[in-house]
Amino acid sequence: MPLACIHTHTTFCDGKDEVEAYCLAAYRKGLACLGFSAHAPITKKTGIYNDCNLPDNRLEEYLEEVRAAKKRWEGRLPVYLGLEVDFIEGLTGPADRDFHELDLDYIIGSVHYVVPPKGKPFTVDDPAEEVDKGIQEGYSGDPLGMTEAYLDAVIAMIRAGGFDLLGHADLVKKNNSAGGRENRLFTGNEAFYKEKTALIAGLMAERKLPSEVNSGGMNRGKTKDCYPSLEFLKLFRQQGVPMVINADAHRAKDVDGHYNEARETMRAAGYTETLLFEGRRDGKAVWRSVGLGSWE
Repeated sequence: MPLACIHTHTTFCDGKDEVEAYCLAAYRKGLACLGFSAHAPITKKTGIYNDCNLPDNRLEEYLEEVRAAKKRWEGRLPVYLGLEVDFIEGLTGPADRDFHELDLDYIIGSVHYVVPPKGKPFTVDDPAEEVDKGIQEGYSGDPLGMTEAYLDAVIAMIRAGGFDLLGHADLVKKNNSAGGRENRLFTGNEAFYKEKTALIAGLMAERKLPSEVNSGGMNRGKTKDCYPSLEFLKLFRQQGVPMVINADAHRAKDVDGHYNEARETMRAAGYTETLLFEGRRDGKAVWRSVGLGSWE
């Protein structure tokens, strides 16, 4: 069974390659399908500017470009149109009506931003020095406060709904080993961390929504393993949450990057199957289950 990737970023946001380059790479690699998931615009709604997100004034251009690729590749490679929508509580999120009026095939719901009690919102996957600055200014230098705020935002997003796939559930760990210092932000053994990751898994199970095993940190040399961590993934497995392997590709060549490691991580957590996306029907995302062993 061929692989697939529906978490990709092109030059419309913070990716390095254009739409057609991804289609060519996915076709040559024999992927079962390809989905585009630009970081949705946030500036008009939030007043926050981030050059990683799709500019508001390029949204229509992005939609048209991917729809054109769908037609161009019909019969050779299934191409899907999506967005990765940021949840910033009180400002924007996947449940917002305007995103559901775009005729998308799917929405990935992700948390990148934390909103500290003082200071400005910042993204937990910023460069380490920027994250440290945000922690110092917004959380009085307490990295556990930032970590807990991140998990609380994931919980709030799941409760609000509006997405088809949960993106990189523990993105907050991206800088946890920056500078060669292991567990510089959190260990994962904190009581709140165990409690809230278990709650995230339980909420996903209740809503019968899939999460992803995301190899993007490995593709960009930022992490040694996938999102989520093995221990977190085991919680998803215990709750029966289905998983989707994604590369979070920011370069066309990475559309299947580190998939062997992703598959082995799933096996270590007890999974025997993953999901492949098959489009949207009757207003719902359609998935097909395939065995992990069938990729060998």
